[in-house]
Amino acid sequence: MQLYINDEVTSIVYNERVLRGFERVSLKPGEKARVRLTLTPDDLKLLDRDVKWTVEPGAFQALIGASSEDIRLRGSFEIK
Repeated sequence: MQLYINDEVTSIVYNERVLRGFERVSLKPGEKARVRLTLTPDDLKLLDRDVKWTVEPGAFQALIGASSEDIRLRGSFEIK
């Protein structure tokens, strides 16, 4: 499982999806597992125009899937 973050509006040109966590999970057919990934403020930082690490306020998307091309779950949150 991979966790990507998308900062929906940034002051700089930035990657659309940034990998911020992953966990290898081996399941047998029909088996289920609960996996927890934790985001920290460091996971939301980007290098701004002044070359300083910052977390910009705004809307973010969390995308979870087997790969960046195989997103199976989406959620959103806002930093004020």
